[in-house]
Amino acid sequence: MIDRFSWMAVYPEIVLLAMTCVVLLVDLLDKSPRRMAAYWLSCLTLLGVAGLTAMYAMGGQTVYGFGGMVVSDVMANWLKCFSALAVLVVFVYSRTYVSQRGMLRGGEWYVLSLLQLLGVNVMISANNFLLIYLGLECMALAGYALVALRRDHVVAVEAAMKYFVLSAMASGFLLYGLSMVYGATGALDIGEVFKAIASGQIRHQVLVFGLVFIVSGMSFKFGAVPFHMWLPDVYEGAPTAVTLMIGTAPKLAAFAMAIRLLVEGLLPLAIDWQQMLAVLAVASLIIGNVAAIAQTNLKRMLAYSTISHMGFVLMGLLAGVVNGSTALAANAYSSAMFYAVVYVLTTLVSFGIIMLLAHEGYESEEIADFAGLNQRSPLYAGIMAICLFSLAGIPPLVGFQAKLSVLQALISTGSPWLIALAVFAVVMALVGAFYYIRVVKVMYFDEMVHSRPVSAPLDMRAVLSLNGALLLILGLVPGALMTLCARAVVQMLGS
Repeated sequence: MIDRFSWMAVYPEIVLLAMTCVVLLVDLLDKSPRRMAAYWLSCLTLLGVAGLTAMYAMGGQTVYGFGGMVVSDVMANWLKCFSALAVLVVFVYSRTYVSQRGMLRGGEWYVLSLLQLLGVNVMISANNFLLIYLGLECMALAGYALVALRRDHVVAVEAAMKYFVLSAMASGFLLYGLSMVYGATGALDIGEVFKAIASGQIRHQVLVFGLVFIVSGMSFKFGAVPFHMWLPDVYEGAPTAVTLMIGTAPKLAAFAMAIRLLVEGLLPLAIDWQQMLAVLAVASLIIGNVAAIAQTNLKRMLAYSTISHMGFVLMGLLAGVVNGSTALAANAYSSAMFYAVVYVLTTLVSFGIIMLLAHEGYESEEIADFAGLNQRSPLYAGIMAICLFSLAGIPPLVGFQAKLSVLQALISTGSPWLIALAVFAVVMALVGAFYYIRVVKVMYFDEMVHSRPVSAPLDMRAVLSLNGALLLILGLVPGALMTLCARAVVQMLGS
């Protein structure tokens, strides 16, 4: 018999799944080309899920359900809240975009996006290997379909095929690694795996062998080098609305999966997986920043930028255990969480502006398309400039605070190699600043190519302005979000 606490742990997922079915039925009955009924119902669903998870998070309780397979703790609930809000913002930004490109004809856009969010939520709350994989596949399958949603667009279909093939391979890596750990420990629950490894009675070689495959599969979801091959092609080939969808909430799910597997389950093997993450982080910073310089397509440039930012997230994760001590774990993992949330917030602005400038038959995804944007619309040029400066880590914007928090976590360890890694990260951030500032130069100093006036619906204009303002406000007063992340991680580590 399933107790009431089990249902409490999954109420947000139940609400989300039930409302997704309702949206599907409403969409079947709504024959209007813009599908406004499905749009508003989806937005209300996301607001409800965000409110419910925020209420759970502020309650501060940790609830285990279904025999310990599901955990509803503060970290999980805040990540689910941020994921729901991110998808809501994507819906607001993309309403005109998807309508103009015929992506609402079959009604799949809203349903697939909500199902992807369901997979994200399952991954975030998973406390069992099977549930992690179930959430991962729910998220990934919806993602494949979203990328290929424009059936008449050859580039999008090609991107979906690349995404599917490479993601299937990465899922195989992850599943094989999980099966190796299960074979060695005899447990699927993450807590039981931790106890079995901590007992010291399992052969280290077998665990490390499985760990290599787990880190490989996990790195694909982050888009870390050398598992980054899909990212530039999918970001460029997918419709911009879909690019934004797969570039925001799934990154929070990848962070949660890393915390659940590496920290809650495999922390006794930290000396092994931290070395792996260090190699991935260094490679991601180098390849991401250097390759981005050569790009002329803005979406492709932002894809390589994402790779470098995931390097920073990984650096936060590898600073938690120093010489066997976990005294600095909360500081390190909360800095990584803070960075992931800030990255999602900033990504929403960058792709939101790209969609704003796009119109029917024109995508506005080349850097040259932004030439003279300040003459066409000083407001949107200013918002985009704030976004790019934040991505570059220039104070007083929130991107600077995110980078600073990770660097402080590395330096506070006192470990020479981690301090050297922090210095290297600063150098690569300076390299990355070049390609961001280049776009700002194009917007403000190049001759205007398009004289078409920039217009947007009221809801998009309001949300985009608020989104841009948050990058500055959270940069000036980051304490609230930092404290939220710190408390979430402390509570997760203590439960």
